[in-house]
Amino acid sequence: MRLPRDLSGSDLAQALHKLGYSITRQTGSHARLTTHERGEHHLTIPQHTPLRIGTLSAILADVAAHFEISRERLLERLFP
Repeated sequence: MRLPRDLSGSDLAQALHKLGYSITRQTGSHARLTTHERGEHHLTIPQHTPLRIGTLSAILADVAAHFEISRERLLERLFP
């Protein structure tokens, strides 16, 4: 599955809510998300529109590693 090209930081935060992530704080143009599923995990997401592909790819790789699933499977869960 191809990465979405027009995804904003808030859209990504909303999609990650499906995996138990919630915004724990925001400083300037960056939001900190935390989940307690499968152990505690933190992410920092820039609130840019759109997110750069490399930034989005790195965030999704980090989430996939935490949940021990492939990036393809993660994309299917987040963006059906």
